[in-house]
Amino acid sequence: MHKILIVEDEIAISQVLKAYLKKAGYETKQVYTGEEALDAFRGYNPDLVLLDVMLPGKNGWDILKGIRSESTCPVIMLTALGDVNYRLTGLNDGADDYITKPFVGDEVVARVQAVLRRSIKVIDDKERKQYGSLSINMKSHTVSLHGIELDLTPRDLALLIFFGQHPNQLFTRDQLIEHVWGLDYDGSDRAVDLSIKRLRKALKNWPSTEGEIKTLRGLGYQLSVYDKK
Repeated sequence: MHKILIVEDEIAISQVLKAYLKKAGYETKQVYTGEEALDAFRGYNPDLVLLDVMLPGKNGWDILKGIRSESTCPVIMLTALGDVNYRLTGLNDGADDYITKPFVGDEVVARVQAVLRRSIKVIDDKERKQYGSLSINMKSHTVSLHGIELDLTPRDLALLIFFGQHPNQLFTRDQLIEHVWGLDYDGSDRAVDLSIKRLRKALKNWPSTEGEIKTLRGLGYQLSVYDKK
């Protein structure tokens, strides 16, 4: 189930958005001020943010910049300001879409669905692999999820980096031991299973629409990533 963070100071509008999104099968969290927004974003790890521009405290532009400094999570701006310059400001600052009030609830749901379908960002180069909100830096040997660096053991980190280098490829336990543990490893192949278990726990907030570590019973494991563009 996709999680939607609603940042809207008008309680009636927020409740309407929640009702329509819940009916469409989305989980939601509501906050009403700019001060609450970034903390809620970091704690809730939403799949999309509906963000009002005119908020008490920090305005929507400030919140958008804060989100973009640490995440590629899609953001749809909500505002009563219909001037084209405001729409361009939001889009140029990294918003994924822009809805002008008053709006129809079904339209908002349709916009949310459309943005989520195209939102996953895939970057594949020599230094960095990014699969949606999961970023693997090959140069610094670090992994972050939603902009937050994961605290992994050296072996688990090496395994995830190896998977990141070979997305959607199946590997047996023996192959993983050879590539990650080394040919001189003489321990149990259960070490692979335990490492996979820890990685899945570390990646529990990685949206299932973006990817997962998949078990193919009797065959092995693979890092499955999904490009919805």
